[in-house]
Amino acid sequence: MSWALVLGPAAALVLIVLARRERMGAVERWGMPVAVAIIGVCLWHLACALGFVDSDTPTPGATALALVDLTRSNRLWSDSIASLYRVTWGFFLAAAVGIPLGLVVGWSTRSYAALNPIIQGLRPISPIAWIPFAILWYGIGDQAGVFLIFYSAFFPITVGTVAAVRNISRVHQRSAMNFGLTGIPLFRRVVLPAALPQIITSLRIALGVAWLVIVAAEMVGMDSGLGYLINDARNMGKRYDLVAATMIVIGLIGIVLDALIRRLERFDEVRWGYGER
Repeated sequence: MSWALVLGPAAALVLIVLARRERMGAVERWGMPVAVAIIGVCLWHLACALGFVDSDTPTPGATALALVDLTRSNRLWSDSIASLYRVTWGFFLAAAVGIPLGLVVGWSTRSYAALNPIIQGLRPISPIAWIPFAILWYGIGDQAGVFLIFYSAFFPITVGTVAAVRNISRVHQRSAMNFGLTGIPLFRRVVLPAALPQIITSLRIALGVAWLVIVAAEMVGMDSGLGYLINDARNMGKRYDLVAATMIVIGLIGIVLDALIRRLERFDEVRWGYGER
C-alpha cells in the first residue's frame, strides 16, 4: 500500500497513549482530535487505494496538492472573504433582532401567545427554499446572501432565547420578588443573567447553521464565495480535488468561527452556566 497506512495509525496510537497519560494540558486537548483526524485520512486513503469509492474521488495526497494550489491563488482568499462577509452581516443582524424579540416573547405571556405560533410556522421552512425569492428581491450578490443568513440564523437564536427565558426556575424569580425586585429590575438582574448561557449556546448553533446555509446558497444562486468555488471546480473538468480542498477550508473556517463564539463563555456573567469537566 503506502507507508502512510502504517505510519498514520502508529502516530495516532502514540498520540492517544500520550493523551491518556497526560490528563491535563495541550496533549489531551489536541492529541485526541489529531489522532482521530490521522486515522480518518488513512481510511480515506485506503478506500481510494482499494477501489471502495469511485475512481474520480481524490486521494488525500491529491487533495493536499490542490489545497496548496488554492492557498497560492487569490481566488481562495477572495471567495472566503465573500462568504465570511455575508455570514457576518446576516448573523449579527439575526442576533440584533432575534435576541430582543426572544426575550420579549419569552417574558410576556401575551407576546408568546401571539407570536410563537408564527415563529413555529416559519421556522421549519428551509432557508434554501427562499433562494428564488432572495434572488428575485435582491439579485445575485451580497444582499441575497445576507438575507438568507439572517433567515437561517434568526430562528435558532429566537427560539433558543425564548426557551432560555421560559425555562428559568420560578423559585429564583420568587426569591428575587421577596427582596422587592419586580418588572424591569427583576428582568435585568435575574432573568437576563440566568438566560445568557443558553442564549450563547443558541448563537453557536445559529452560526453553524448560517455557515452551512451560505455554502449551499452560493452553490445555487451566487457568483462568488466558497460554495460557488465548489460548484465551479466541479464543472471545470471535474476537479474533485479542488472540491475536496475547498471542503477542508470550509471545515477549518467553521472550527475557527465556533472557537471565536465560544470565547463568550469565558465572561464572568455566563461562566457559572458551564460546568468544569
